[in-house]
Amino acid sequence: MKLMFIRRCISPPSSLSNIQGRLVTAFINTTPNSPLSAHKIVSQASSSSAGSMGNNEEVSKTSEHVTRVLFCGPDFPASHIYTREYLSEHRHIQVDVIPFADVPGVIGNYHLCVSKNLRVDSTILSNANKMKLVMQFGVGIDGIDVNAATKYGIKVARIPGDVTGNAASCAEMAIYLMLGLLRKQIHMRNSVKQKKLGEPVGDNLMGKTVFIMGFGNIGLELAKRLKPFGVKIIATKRNWVSYLDTFSILDGQNHGVDDLVDEKGSHDDIYKFASIADIVVCCLSLSRETAAIVNHSFFTSMKKGAYLVNVARGGLLDYDAVANNLKSGHLGGLGIDVAWSEPFDPDDPILKFPNVLITPHVAGVTEHSYRSMAKSAWLIMWDENEDEGNVVDEVVEMASLMTSSHAPGIVE
Repeated sequence: MKLMFIRRCISPPSSLSNIQGRLVTAFINTTPNSPLSAHKIVSQASSSSAGSMGNNEEVSKTSEHVTRVLFCGPDFPASHIYTREYLSEHRHIQVDVIPFADVPGVIGNYHLCVSKNLRVDSTILSNANKMKLVMQFGVGIDGIDVNAATKYGIKVARIPGDVTGNAASCAEMAIYLMLGLLRKQIHMRNSVKQKKLGEPVGDNLMGKTVFIMGFGNIGLELAKRLKPFGVKIIATKRNWVSYLDTFSILDGQNHGVDDLVDEKGSHDDIYKFASIADIVVCCLSLSRETAAIVNHSFFTSMKKGAYLVNVARGGLLDYDAVANNLKSGHLGGLGIDVAWSEPFDPDDPILKFPNVLITPHVAGVTEHSYRSMAKSAWLIMWDENEDEGNVVDEVVEMASLMTSSHAPGIVE
């Protein structure tokens, strides 16, 4: 099975007047011997207007003309709230929010599934006999068993982070966490409570060396925003040539990456870069190769007192290694928006350290990002109900063979 990256132009309904870029970007699951025409493109760049769902009770659930959309679980509520808003005028699409525990028993009644933070595995998909497409509301597909979806003939999609503003939102959160650590946010809060002035003594971001580990969409947006702070940016990526070539094909430019990144390295350089960085920011996708990549060996290579920020996936960090290095003082501070298990235990010992900042997986959850992604989700649903006459302009292969049953997504 391969994952493909699709770019095409479409002609959406007239109500969608200001499509941003009019690009469709998606991952689809294919098999080596199957024609591309058998697998429609499944994701759309953000648009400006549609409608909202609402009044689900007025939709006949037994109608064969109704497309039923399943949102898994109550978390990240803006995802289904905004999607319903943009689907309100389209009575042929019904959006339901189902508790996690009930999903396996009802998924067979649905045509599209938005997994959110539920792991959609082979067992769940085996019951999805009407399912046409499953997607995450956001970047990545690590919560979906792509091999199982392929087995059952179900397409897999993700919403692109660059055109929806998700990557930019995550980049801003990374800077928030960096500044919070440098300026000792928890100490400042305590000083306010204790009516102390002029303390603690913080540190500047200016002059620091920031290591962006995984220079994808988030890494790019982060570099753009960090540069004015006067930092040195070093970054790793598995294949810089392929990355620059791809964006040259898509946009006719390379976003000035050479001007943003002071030193580029490959995955083999992560220890070297960690040894010279004042701040390490994890922007990698989660895969078998990257799981617990920030381990004891990685911390040993880091400068004493350096900071670690993670806005990607919690599984990138080895929990024991993080805890031990916080306890020893080797790690200067930890800022995370994602955790090893979510929701994270508020009584976890790691949160007792005064140099630890945690946010509840909200890096990409902004009004702009989530409304843009909801519009994208609307267009996926609309596209799935249109005929097959749309034109695929360009197909650029973005990922190598996927063999893991735990779909790793894209390794930056």
